[in-house]
Amino acid sequence: MDILKKVKQTIEKYNMITKQDHVLIGLSGGPDSVFLLQILSMLKPEYRLNISAAYIDHGLRPGDVPGEIEFCKNLCNSFDINFYTQSIDVKSYAQKQRMNIQEAARILRYGALDQISININAHKIAVAHNADDQAETVIMRLLRGAGPAGLSGIPPVRKKIIRPIIEIEREEIERFLSEKNIPFIIDPSNASLKYLRNRIRHNLMPVIKSLSPQATKIISKTADILREENDYINVNVTKALMRLMSRRTDKSVELFCNPMEVLNLVILRRALRFAIDSVAGLKGLTFDHIEDIVNLIKKGKSGDRIYLPKGIRAIKGYSTLTITAEPPGKLSTYKITEPHDIYLKESSIVLSLKEIKREDIQNLGDGKNTIYIDRDKIEFPLIIRARKPGDYFYPFGFGRRKKLQDFFVDEKVPRDERDTIPVIESKGEIICIAGYRLDDRFKIDDNTKICLQIKIMPKL
Repeated sequence: MDILKKVKQTIEKYNMITKQDHVLIGLSGGPDSVFLLQILSMLKPEYRLNISAAYIDHGLRPGDVPGEIEFCKNLCNSFDINFYTQSIDVKSYAQKQRMNIQEAARILRYGALDQISININAHKIAVAHNADDQAETVIMRLLRGAGPAGLSGIPPVRKKIIRPIIEIEREEIERFLSEKNIPFIIDPSNASLKYLRNRIRHNLMPVIKSLSPQATKIISKTADILREENDYINVNVTKALMRLMSRRTDKSVELFCNPMEVLNLVILRRALRFAIDSVAGLKGLTFDHIEDIVNLIKKGKSGDRIYLPKGIRAIKGYSTLTITAEPPGKLSTYKITEPHDIYLKESSIVLSLKEIKREDIQNLGDGKNTIYIDRDKIEFPLIIRARKPGDYFYPFGFGRRKKLQDFFVDEKVPRDERDTIPVIESKGEIICIAGYRLDDRFKIDDNTKICLQIKIMPKL
């Protein structure tokens, strides 16, 4: 089939272009984007298109960029196409967002193209992904543990982004350019094997094609099928999320547990993915991480949590599941000169301190949320603070000194809560770990006349 006709079929199948559209082409000077510009220029009269092109300088290859811009500019001039350039700082963005260079480049590139399209009133942004890119993407995501959504590959249309040559194989593109004697530029980074995609392209795909010459077409078709099924599932997921979502910030999302515990597993996985992807600070979780969260929902108890990459945590509460990238809180230092109530905002608790005669005590409490200390064994001011490296105390009933770190481990105190647990000290000695244990040295005994009662109460 004529290659122009194949591209037109793709455009029509996915309703990529309507007549009189203004289309902005992402032009790098490479064979794919040059081919895209050629094809859309050939279709320009039929669709009555207004075509522009833009080159995005990623700031990664300063020695190559001037020549590539000049090439793209001359190419656009030969077609009487408006040409634009924009620079983006990929390295800085990648470092700031703690992501790899390729992902950072993709995000900033699409952002730059979108801004240019807004500035010039372009209706569509055409990018030059081809069928081989599609197959490589599916394999790359398979190797990274993606689910059906990831294995559906690169969408032919996403909002104003269109991919008119997504069903054309690289070999066809290169043959067309060779036959027409059309020049293009080769990006040297495409040969670097430090990137997984390039290793798949240069090392794995030739082996796969030797086993199945139609591999690119087959994989791309499989991606199409998965995408169609994915769209159907997404309708149900959207409905489910309306019942699941409790609240969301830019770093965390909170979901209701009860509906998730009985939700179909396929829908639950996808709902979690949607919820996580809707929060900028939670990017980067894989299919395996989603499975870990599912296991927490199905089998975890209230208070259980799992620790994920980039400081992300999933915490199961009584009624909600919180997935957050918020850094754990840390208790400030408080000074108490006399017994009174004090609110510790970082811990969301109130400490109530009062003096009481020994004979007036009917019940010594649980030793955790109600603690009695021999008043004569301490001196005010008392210091309430977070743990410090090297902290130790003598846990009541333990009989010997213990490092606070070891105590927290033995008590199964979650790592992200340890800095909010109040450590109360007198004269530099820990007298108790509020909510957990009294220090044995400060317990009441037969000689105790006055006690300091410490009650730990949640802030209402």
